[in-house]
Amino acid sequence: MIYVVISFLWLSICLYFILGGADFGAGIVELFTPKKRRMYTQKIMYDSIAPIWEANHMWLIIAIVILFVGFPEVYATMSTYLHIPLVFMLFGIIARGTAFTFRNYDAVKDRWQTVYTLIFYYASLLTPFFLGLIAASTISKSINPEARTFQDLYIFSWLNWFGVSVGIFAVSLCAYLASVFSLRTLGDKLELNLMIRKSYEMIVFVLVSGILVFTAAYFSGIPLLKWVFSKPLGITAITLATVALLFVLKALKDRKMIAVRILAGFQIMMILVAATYQHNPNILLFANGSHLSLTEHIAAPKTITTLAWALMLGSVFILPFLFYLMFSFSNVKKEIDKKVK
Repeated sequence: MIYVVISFLWLSICLYFILGGADFGAGIVELFTPKKRRMYTQKIMYDSIAPIWEANHMWLIIAIVILFVGFPEVYATMSTYLHIPLVFMLFGIIARGTAFTFRNYDAVKDRWQTVYTLIFYYASLLTPFFLGLIAASTISKSINPEARTFQDLYIFSWLNWFGVSVGIFAVSLCAYLASVFSLRTLGDKLELNLMIRKSYEMIVFVLVSGILVFTAAYFSGIPLLKWVFSKPLGITAITLATVALLFVLKALKDRKMIAVRILAGFQIMMILVAATYQHNPNILLFANGSHLSLTEHIAAPKTITTLAWALMLGSVFILPFLFYLMFSFSNVKKEIDKKVK
């Protein structure tokens, strides 16, 4: 049953980064759009994320619950050493959701709309950045349980050049997903051309930030290249992600938007596989050479069994209704667009 729980943990993190990442990326795409076209982009992003923007965070909740119930030592350790970036990330999620609501649904349109928009932009930018910092700290061996100062224990455990580069990479992936996923809502040719250009720009952003990650890892003494390319699985994952990128470019050229979205999601899955497979099942690597494992540092067997059954039964009820929600909102938008025309 432990592997059922681990599979759900990995899947929830993967889905949160793909769907929630596209959600965060909407604000990032808006922020990096020239001001003269920003209102135009704002409408596109709103149409793209409005149907399920709040439902996306359920994947994060599932991941947290799995860690809390099934891996309490891992949960407690991360909550202790990484409490600062975790607080910033959660604060960003709350601030972003609040700003999005008031920006789009406030009954009074006044100068506060500008404030809400700025909060939406920068919370969308900083939240995945801190998520990347947290992810980097779990594998970079920067957490030192034997440190004796507050800075070494709770700041430099996550604030370093490698963490910053992974944070930027996470931001670029979110912006890429948002620009690509927005294509599903576009029927207007001008809107479509605008977001296709944004998709090309974000692809360049991802490539540059990816190179930055490997560069920062090299100068930080982290053998990232060896970790990723030392085994067939890592080589296969990176190769598939690269091939998928070529197909994405071809699909964008041919205006095959369904294929673009599927391929983009597949790319993220392969990147996560390449980033996590080497140390699996170890989830936290420490500076003193110790680690926390998803197969060793677990809750009582009865707890794991109960959690596994709860996850399997819960997925039967949650997933169909989630897809129905997406399908329903998609049809509603189509009907609205027909009436407008």
